[in-house]
Amino acid sequence: MTYRIELTKTAERDLLAVPKPVLKRLDACILGLADDPLPPGVKKLKNSDGLYRVRVSDYRIIYRIEQEILTVLVVKIGHRREVYR
Repeated sequence: MTYRIELTKTAERDLLAVPKPVLKRLDACILGLADDPLPPGVKKLKNSDGLYRVRVSDYRIIYRIEQEILTVLVVKIGHRREVYR
C-alpha cells in the first residue's frame, strides 16, 4: 500500500536550507516513506501527538502518519541540534 507524501510549508522551507550533499539522501528517505512509513530505525517522539522521526546523517525528518487517508505529512526537517526546538 503506497502512501501519499505531503510537506508542510515549514518543511519545504527547511529543505531549501539543507546542504546539497545531504539533500539527495533526505529526498530518497522522504520518498521511501511512501512505501514504508515506519522504516527500520524510526522512533515515535515522546510527548508529541503522533509524530515520528527518522535519522539521515545529522539531520532529522519529523513526520505524522495519517492512516485514514494514507498520507505521510512531513512536518519539519533540520539538523539534529535545531529540529526539536
